[in-house]
Amino acid sequence: MFTGIVEELGSIAAIEDQGDAVRLVVETSVVLEDAHLGDSIAVDGCCLTITEHDGTRWTADVMAESLRRTTLGERKPGDRVNLERAVRADQRLGGHVVQGHVDGVGRVLDRRPSEHWTVVEVGYPAELARFLVEKGSITVDGISLTLVEVGESSFTVSLIPETLTRTTLGFRAVGEPVNLEVDVIAKHVERLVVGGYADEALARIAARQGQDGPA
Repeated sequence: MFTGIVEELGSIAAIEDQGDAVRLVVETSVVLEDAHLGDSIAVDGCCLTITEHDGTRWTADVMAESLRRTTLGERKPGDRVNLERAVRADQRLGGHVVQGHVDGVGRVLDRRPSEHWTVVEVGYPAELARFLVEKGSITVDGISLTLVEVGESSFTVSLIPETLTRTTLGFRAVGEPVNLEVDVIAKHVERLVVGGYADEALARIAARQGQDGPA
């Protein structure tokens, strides 16, 4: 699990073709300070597993499905990426619960800079619309952000200078793709409601209250 608080900008050192997968080599420093083989690191919001590391570079295998469903398939050596280690149980949850499982790829539609922040508009796939609400949470390239406005096919987020400086959203241009992960709580709620499980649970609660009688 992650929190969507980017720890550093790394860079892709190499991409090695493995046929139905690629081996991604990432150059970094902070996220390797206490790293072990098998640890998880989010790369632009995609949860990857460390298979090798030497203190300055680490390697992960990226399957064809991940390449197809995320922006990692479009990355090339030299590209900078957002990095975050998996959260520990004793850490503060600074952003929101992020799984590192990308739900879809959006695209930067507009950037509106002002003196103190920049508003970025992102187009999103139609199937994600039901999970997006104003003032709710969204993960964009691994960054935990608050939805400002939600339209039928796009949403806006406001980025403070710190976010612009420390993440890839500081230089993502109009037209570029971004990874999107919706709030996992919204997905579970939808499953409960649409699947009828919420009605079943309410019926059981009502039946139990009836058996117990008035308080």
